[in-house]
Amino acid sequence: MKLMKKVLLVLLLAIVAGAGGLYWAGTRDDSSTGPAAAAADASTLIERGRYLASAGNCMACHTSRGGKALAGGTPIPTPFGTVYGPNITPDEKTGIGAWTADDFWQALHNGKSRDGTLLYPAFPYTEYTRVTRADSDALFAYLRSMPPVSQPSRPPELESPYDQRALLAAWRALYFKPGVLEADAGQSAQWNRGRYLVEGLGHCAACHTPRNRLGALRSDQPLAGGEIPALDWYAPPLTNDMQTGLGRWSAEDIAALLKTGMSRHSSASGPMAEVVLGSSQHLSDDDALAIGVYLKSLPAVPTADPPSAPVSAAAMELGGKIYRQQCAQCHQPAGEGSGTAWPALAGNPTVTAPSPVNAIRMVLDGGYAPATAANPRPHGMPPFGQLLNDGDIAMLVSYIRNSWGNEAGGVTPLEVKRARAASTRN
Repeated sequence: MKLMKKVLLVLLLAIVAGAGGLYWAGTRDDSSTGPAAAAADASTLIERGRYLASAGNCMACHTSRGGKALAGGTPIPTPFGTVYGPNITPDEKTGIGAWTADDFWQALHNGKSRDGTLLYPAFPYTEYTRVTRADSDALFAYLRSMPPVSQPSRPPELESPYDQRALLAAWRALYFKPGVLEADAGQSAQWNRGRYLVEGLGHCAACHTPRNRLGALRSDQPLAGGEIPALDWYAPPLTNDMQTGLGRWSAEDIAALLKTGMSRHSSASGPMAEVVLGSSQHLSDDDALAIGVYLKSLPAVPTADPPSAPVSAAAMELGGKIYRQQCAQCHQPAGEGSGTAWPALAGNPTVTAPSPVNAIRMVLDGGYAPATAANPRPHGMPPFGQLLNDGDIAMLVSYIRNSWGNEAGGVTPLEVKRARAASTRN
């Protein structure tokens, strides 16, 4: 019995000593519980927030040309007037330095400022409401890490009655319902990630879904393409319509455009080129592909776009002659393009979109795909606006919109004239 007691005592002391050793070893490990661990966790959160801010393209609306990062002042034109991106640096008086993480979440999720003021939906809280609280907190941590800039936010300049902020309560009752996006258990993790980025942080619908007269997104035509009237560009459909959308694209094609600004089917131009330059090129390969996977699951959506003008045989003949003289050397006689240097025109959504404005503006002004890390020296297209008159451009664009399997309708000289005027304004 005495021997048994001694054995038990030794075992007990061993257990206590072992526990004490484990406990002290744990408390001495500053990397897991001490200041160093806290700093590492904060750094990780900030870096996550940096990535999310890039994915959401926050700089585009909150950094004015030539201005300091995130200090606001960027004009955001709308059919109702101009809204200016506010200062979201951690300056306590003019930025969000006095905000809490709860205040920031309220802005993203509920579209309300710190004091409860209703925000104009030019800030896409109608999409940001789907962002998770964890991602909101990471974004806030990143913004708080930026240098504070003392710069008062510029008030909106809206026409009456849209300048009456109280009217937003009625608009929200009709068109806004806050809610985090729940994962679809019937879909893959990759599909759900793509959906989260497209419908939430990426706020793709803000441009690619048509709007009604009050500026609300048309819920019956999700991602079916839409005019960007204040910018005079058209955001093409992201559905799988074979003529006007992504029906001929693969998920990898979509990912390539997001990462490089180029794909075998098209290149990014206009506002989308700016999105690629400032945002989507920085997506991880997995996230870019997830977006492609999700978009490839979307069915074609019928649109109510007005029919395009018919094209006469004479216009097609003259347009073809201009094409062979000015375009075929790069885009090839059958519109098949030359790899990603000169994109194909056959099946190109920029060409076949319900609205011809993008194709017209490319002929008028030329341009470059965005210079990205993966494609730092993209090939450019020269402008033809000084060489060709409105009638010539109308026939040329009509030709490329109705050749090689394209069935997009014709273009009138008046449409070219309007696009030329818009190009001059912008």
